[in-house]
Amino acid sequence: MQQRELLTYEDTNLATLTALRDPIPFLPEQPGVEDEPAGKTLVVTIPALNEEETLGGVVRSIPRSMDGIGEVKILVISDGSTDRTEEVARDAGADAVFRFSRRQGLAKVYKTALAEALKMGADVIVNIDADGQYVSDEMPMLVSPILKGDADVVMGSRLAGKIESMPRSKMIGNHFGTWVVKKLSGVPITDAHTGYRALNRHAALSMNVLSQYTYTQETILQAGFKKLQVLEVPITFNKRTAGESRLVSSFFSYGKKAAFTVGKMVGSQHALGYMMLAGMLSMMVGVGLGARVLIHFALTGQVTPLLPSAIMAGFGFVFGLQLIALGLIAGLSTDNRSLIEDALYVIKDRKE
Repeated sequence: MQQRELLTYEDTNLATLTALRDPIPFLPEQPGVEDEPAGKTLVVTIPALNEEETLGGVVRSIPRSMDGIGEVKILVISDGSTDRTEEVARDAGADAVFRFSRRQGLAKVYKTALAEALKMGADVIVNIDADGQYVSDEMPMLVSPILKGDADVVMGSRLAGKIESMPRSKMIGNHFGTWVVKKLSGVPITDAHTGYRALNRHAALSMNVLSQYTYTQETILQAGFKKLQVLEVPITFNKRTAGESRLVSSFFSYGKKAAFTVGKMVGSQHALGYMMLAGMLSMMVGVGLGARVLIHFALTGQVTPLLPSAIMAGFGFVFGLQLIALGLIAGLSTDNRSLIEDALYVIKDRKE
């Protein structure tokens, strides 16, 4: 058989650098080789804590066929459930069940859900609650903008859709909390606390949940800071038919923990700017007071009666320098986090 020769740079120009002298023969399709499945892989994650009464219905209601989706997998994450939650999930047809032996909290459960879904080869991830308040048939509305490339994250907005039942205190808290998160993140949303949301693989790899309580506000802030495209679609929010909320035991408790999460996230992201501003203001106050004392000393040869001002001038100037130094350290810490997150992105993207 004649051996084909690869052209070199001396033989031809750059356009034909890798061209073969002989044409490559047509290779017929090999028998027995299956085509890759059409469409993308969707993994539906369902966090659950003692939801044996409603979980089975939710799992069975997940649509197994959607336009643009080749395979739908269901992943249930049991947060230390003490009832038949895991058994119900398997009987209802869940593809995988992940169980914590002790309760970890919703934030840790969601973080684990994303990690396990990525390991399952997810191209799209949809999170839905196990209590049956979200409508599974509306899932294609969340998935469609991601498949079209119009969004990285799609959130189902209860406040822009139809709410069958929600206590007035929670309604007010949702509106206020959404306004705060919207202003801080720059993401135009109407419902920051919804658990019905879809992410593409890029968004899931970019999310690093650090909160110990809830993920809803933190992930929106991260989406805004990381310039992910976020869209909303109106959804239906049904009345809870069994049990009560395991997350919101009281409005005050939830608000306090959510505020801490938001403050921590925003503070870590903008610490350099905030501390530099505060440091400059403190130094300006110190310089202003110091100038007054120096002028008085030049005219009278005495510091009194401005000794308190002299002390405050020194304190303000030194305190400002300390704030600026801390701001620079915080800025370096933010840069380090960014580098670590880039490395984590690559590590998590390795399909096992």
